[in-house]
Amino acid sequence: MSIKHPIISVTGSSGAGTTSVKDTFQLIFWREKVNAAFVEGDAFHRYDREDMKQRAIDEAAGGNDHFSHFGPDSNLLEELEAVFREYGETGGGRTRHYVHDLEEAELYGSPAGTFTEWEAFPEGTDLMFYEGLHGAAVTDKVDIPRHADLRIGVVPVINLEWIQKLHRDKETRGYSTEAVTDTILRRMPDYINYICPQFSETDINFQRIPTVDTSNPFIARWIPTADESMVVIRFRDPRGIDFPYLVSMIHDSFMSRANIIVVPGAKLDLAMQLILTPMVMKLISLKP
Repeated sequence: MSIKHPIISVTGSSGAGTTSVKDTFQLIFWREKVNAAFVEGDAFHRYDREDMKQRAIDEAAGGNDHFSHFGPDSNLLEELEAVFREYGETGGGRTRHYVHDLEEAELYGSPAGTFTEWEAFPEGTDLMFYEGLHGAAVTDKVDIPRHADLRIGVVPVINLEWIQKLHRDKETRGYSTEAVTDTILRRMPDYINYICPQFSETDINFQRIPTVDTSNPFIARWIPTADESMVVIRFRDPRGIDFPYLVSMIHDSFMSRANIIVVPGAKLDLAMQLILTPMVMKLISLKP
């Protein structure tokens, strides 16, 4: 953690909705004129797309049917922690991009499924913003959350998370339902052992809960809309959070516990703006 070079870390699994939270932060940064260095979690995968496929085949041949992007062996977690540490100490660091599709291939000039070259952060940034799978990961080799000043978890209930992943991967990446289901099954042990524990390390968790039937996510024809959802927002430390103000500003919200506020899904962006803007500005105001 660093007063001079603060770090915000947003963590969630594939299909959880971390990109939407990133969009909200980008709006806050733009409005408040905050210059951020952005780090994508996918940049710290150990293997590109083809190498990952081959490695999964090799692991399965050796009896490991659960090799996945969620686990530490397929990621550069020590290198990621080093970036967190370096930024906190000096404001420097480096990152790259994982190219997901043809649109990004055209943008970055690298084939889909590969990485761009490593590049240093621009100089003079106000804070570092991470969004990905392992922003609060703790293993026997790394302790990433200790370097972050604000840790955010994005955690839909599991059936909703699967629905979102199924629709995204089928519509934008051309995968079949069977292929996505196989991925979900393969990742499950790593999800339990390496993703879930991170949400005990976060300062705030946003958990979207549908109010429609999602009993069988594998046949869901639509993703539940924001109007068909509620969002549970849990604060690790509720001291300093003005809950009466939030409840008065967010229509139909309520407190379910002393450290939890529940808001309508359609009000999530407003809730994030009200909660996160003062937190970002506090980090900036403390900079020497």
